[in-house]
Amino acid sequence: MTMTGLGALTAEVLTLLYETHAKALHRYLARRLDTATADDLVAETFLQAWRERAKYDTARGTARAWLYGIATNLLRNHTRSEVRGLRALAREQASSVQSAPPDDRAAARVDAGKEAGKLAEALARLRVVERDVLLLVALADFTPAEAAEALGINVTTARTRLHRARQTLRKALATEEIPHD
Repeated sequence: MTMTGLGALTAEVLTLLYETHAKALHRYLARRLDTATADDLVAETFLQAWRERAKYDTARGTARAWLYGIATNLLRNHTRSEVRGLRALAREQASSVQSAPPDDRAAARVDAGKEAGKLAEALARLRVVERDVLLLVALADFTPAEAAEALGINVTTARTRLHRARQTLRKALATEEIPHD
């Protein structure tokens, strides 16, 4: 969509932006939050886009990145809850490992549960700015350049944050092999 500026954003243009981006934006948010909260954040994103339409500068990026930037900032308001949820998942997975029955299928579930718990804890421990870049790339299929645009940072910073996040996750998921007798 080519616009000379959104200062003259009309209801028709906002409708077009919604029709073009709302489903993908919702998928991204629903992967990070529950569906109901994603519904609310999508609505809030477009409401805020309407309120801030005069601030949008087409020279700085695409409408898609602008909308994801707004959504990510709104999502940051939910970060504390997200981190608490990830840590609770990690604790839940750890406690379910201790109470699992000793058969092969259960062992596979326990291994998967341990990995999910480790991943949840590692995601919770990431710095917010690193988690935002990582999840835009992983869940919204953004390139690092698009994530940078959405977050209002330069591409090098986005790539550095993505690299650090991936490194942290790799370290957290690395397991020591225990020899089997």
